Amino acid sequence: MYASAEWLAWCTQYGKRRSGAVVAWDARWLYARRMTRPAPPSPSSMDRVALLQTFVRIVEAGSLSAAATQLGTTQPTVSRRLQALERSLGLPLLQRSTHTMKLTEDGERCFERAKALLASLAALESDLRGDRDQPDGTLRVVVPHAFGQHQLVKPLADYLRRYPRVSVEWLLRNGQPSFIADGIDCAILVGAVADSALVAIRLAEVPRIVAAAPSVLGRAAPPAHPSALADMPWLALRTYYRDTIALTHASSGERIELAIRPRMSTDSLYALHSAALMGLGVCVSSSWLVADDLAARRLVHLAPAWQADPLPVYLVYPHARFYPARLRRFIEAMRASVPAVVDGAAARRG
Repeated sequence: MYASAEWLAWCTQYGKRRSGAVVAWDARWLYARRMTRPAPPSPSSMDRVALLQTFVRIVEAGSLSAAATQLGTTQPTVSRRLQALERSLGLPLLQRSTHTMKLTEDGERCFERAKALLASLAALESDLRGDRDQPDGTLRVVVPHAFGQHQLVKPLADYLRRYPRVSVEWLLRNGQPSFIADGIDCAILVGAVADSALVAIRLAEVPRIVAAAPSVLGRAAPPAHPSALADMPWLALRTYYRDTIALTHASSGERIELAIRPRMSTDSLYALHSAALMGLGVCVSSSWLVADDLAARRLVHLAPAWQADPLPVYLVYPHARFYPARLRRFIEAMRASVPAVVDGAAARRG
């Protein structure tokens, strides 16, 4: 074991009274004692992989507490793992204060190389297990409330039937999720994708039309030109339009922008749809949502030669060097099925 503090103090005082040769011998004895003490055990290769996984999760999650939540453990456990990795490397990887966490220069290098190493290990495991043909595990997907409940469940069901070893967490949320912090694999978004750092696959376009309940028109004939719409009561979907709406003629390409004064505005497509059915005003709606209502004459298609700009549908996910088979197969399934779902709704409307 290491020499005790008392022994070192005694040697210091005693050495002052002895010859240089004896003091030199004492120094060699102390050094030998230190060198013969067993070194602290270092993590095994498997342990190091687990520590690196924890470290990468800490950095991507942004905090130890968020990493602990994602890993299903406690913050003290995550902190101990980080300390164990730093001890094994002999380097500080993170600078932490009460409110901030920053990678050191060595931590940045470790993070990038650890991500590459873990991706390579995952790819190796996938190849050896044959996961390219048999996806398994849990896929976490974020989808818009209305589109995810109404249009996308059938493609999801087809995917799950085809790959029985996969389970899916189908999370209904509007807007882009926090992929890393929430542990999301991919998302389906309706509308433009603002984050250029994401992989964005365009799946389809959703046509949008102007519609209202017959009671909104009273005895008047449905207007054929957008100019007659401006003075009508309006319903706004705040996600896509609020006080203006642009309409384009399907044949000529003529474009008109209307200023509207909504009686009601909402961020829910279902609430907009319900309000339109109750005769509260005119709305611009995704064609798939109102197709059956138009066929049953619960709603009337206004200015039918004119359409609002279609909304693009994207499947988005973060860049990575390796993607698990369950995600790759899901992307393939959505690329194949979503256009048919959107086209089918358009055909019913027509």
